[in-house]
Amino acid sequence: MPPRIATIDLPGVTPSRQQRSRETTLALLTAGAELLRTRSLAELSISELCADIGATVGAFYSRFDSKEAYFNALLALTLEDGREQLLKLSPAKAVPAGDIEAQCHLLVRGTVLWMRRHKGVLRAALVRGEHGPDNWSGFKDLAQALSRRAALLLQPAAHTGAGRRKPEATTEQLKAVAFGVQVVLGTLVNAILNDPGPLSVDDDEIAERLAACLVLMLRAAPGAPPRQPPGRR
Repeated sequence: MPPRIATIDLPGVTPSRQQRSRETTLALLTAGAELLRTRSLAELSISELCADIGATVGAFYSRFDSKEAYFNALLALTLEDGREQLLKLSPAKAVPAGDIEAQCHLLVRGTVLWMRRHKGVLRAALVRGEHGPDNWSGFKDLAQALSRRAALLLQPAAHTGAGRRKPEATTEQLKAVAFGVQVVLGTLVNAILNDPGPLSVDDDEIAERLAACLVLMLRAAPGAPPRQPPGRR
């Protein structure tokens, strides 16, 4: 992953003031996230996890109440990183304000990189989410927040003079952005959970193609701004 040491005081995790103990907790979380990339949560062995970093099983249970608490900590860190990476996305300096195509690529690329980085934890959460709606609620909240953030990034460009305010996005435009984000996230979730091909979340091309799809959906929405002239990107 790995999370910052300062972020691992979480419910179900025994806090520690000692730097070495906190580093062991961090190492357990980082190793688990990596192991989940190639196996399910049910297949994740606590003894194997501990052996991977040279810790004892007793050291694990002195920090985590249970395997469930351990995975909940991984989920919390994944969500925290999502809020940090996705909800604070800002237009790159090289991207002109209102350039919808460039903003779509910025948004989708950031989303793909985050999901790729946490692929194992996300897949395990998706599988667990099938057994109860509350198991996926944190990610639903993050997706809704991402839609609201995307609406700010992708709202129509203003064709106004200096000192005039940018027009607010219409309800239809906001809905178009929310649906576009839903399509992007749905495709990536399917890629993580089922990997049906032809592109996986590890392929850079998936970000380019999803961004192009998002652009097309926004251009087709009622009241969409005109296409930027060539050379603006």
